[in-house]
Amino acid sequence: MAVVAAPRPLLGAVLLLFVSAAWGSAFPLMKDLILRLPVEDLLAERYTLAALTLLLLRPGCLRGLSRRTWGQGALLGAMFGVGQAGQAVALASLPSAVSGFAVGCSVVITPILALVLFRARVPTRVWAGVALAMAGMTVFTLLQGVGGGRVSLLALAVTLLAAALYAGHTLLLARLSRSGDGFPAYALTVIQLATIGGLTGVLAVSDGITLPATLPDWGILAHLSVVSCALGFLARSYGQAHVAAVPSAVLMSSQPLWVAAIAVIWFAEPVSWGMIVGGGLMAAAMLLAVPSRTPPARPPVGLARTRTLLEVSHQASRRLADLKVKRPASSRPAEAVPVVSKAACENPATCRLNTHSAKGSGQPSLDRLIERATLIVRARNLPGPGCCRSVTLMGRCLCALLAEAEEDGETARPSWFRPG
Repeated sequence: MAVVAAPRPLLGAVLLLFVSAAWGSAFPLMKDLILRLPVEDLLAERYTLAALTLLLLRPGCLRGLSRRTWGQGALLGAMFGVGQAGQAVALASLPSAVSGFAVGCSVVITPILALVLFRARVPTRVWAGVALAMAGMTVFTLLQGVGGGRVSLLALAVTLLAAALYAGHTLLLARLSRSGDGFPAYALTVIQLATIGGLTGVLAVSDGITLPATLPDWGILAHLSVVSCALGFLARSYGQAHVAAVPSAVLMSSQPLWVAAIAVIWFAEPVSWGMIVGGGLMAAAMLLAVPSRTPPARPPVGLARTRTLLEVSHQASRRLADLKVKRPASSRPAEAVPVVSKAACENPATCRLNTHSAKGSGQPSLDRLIERATLIVRARNLPGPGCCRSVTLMGRCLCALLAEAEEDGETARPSWFRPG
């Protein structure tokens, strides 16, 4: 089961921009294809084919999934599928510009839901990106002209509810991807697409399923299914694992910018001032929403010191454990162990222990204590009286002092190595 790696914000931003471009490329193609196919049939066919495509690429992706994963995928698919069905039904009673603006309101609904439901704090920079994205959405939709179509308040409410479901889908996907229990992005994408295809298929089967009649229409359907749905949803599942929910919504709200670019490049539409202004606002919003790779916060001073002491303790334990391993006796004479006795210093002021002690105190540093303990263990492994010839403390054999302390047991006297 594939699990998403550690967060990489730039990679996530690139994936989400691909999602926005893939969904944006679907708009002019769907606008042309719905002239020959009912909207409900087209939605059911594209999502079902998308799920089958991913399942054929990895037939074993659904094996071994827990019931929880199946439930999460079905819930995500239900939220998006109900939104798609509601948007498709309400589109008959709304002008396209009004419907597009209402769906685009999900970029504002996402941070509001995050604040209300999860008390998530959104940075000021991201809020500015949300505002610019909404302004760009207004320029691309309402300011381009609503037309003479009648606006139904019920249809508008249903479309806004669909936008809220899209926002909830973004928040839930972000929380699942950062839950820490492993995030099977591929499997969840397949379950989502199959659920969406089933829900939209309920609307389509009422009057029968209409399939494309020509080869170009099948080519359009293949693009909508494979590129826009299969790859788009898969890139979104992986992308949101690296980018938070609100910046993800801002990045994916740039669909009108890609729609305008495709219309200019492939359909030779003239560039208008609305495209320039709206595109500039969308570009600024995306720049503000792209997460920055900030260095991790420094731990508190006390916590950092505790970690340092633990690391030193572990290092000393490993070194002492290595020294306690019995080595085979050698025929060569034992090497003399250097004397580290404090009393051996002729001039205490220039003693190495005082020279290497912690600044402002007369106690040896941790490195010196580790070195001293190492020498003691080495000396105790020497045969005969080598220990007493090598390590002394205030004129007495240090090994003998340690033996006396072990015999005393719990009533051991305070010493330099044991607290009183």
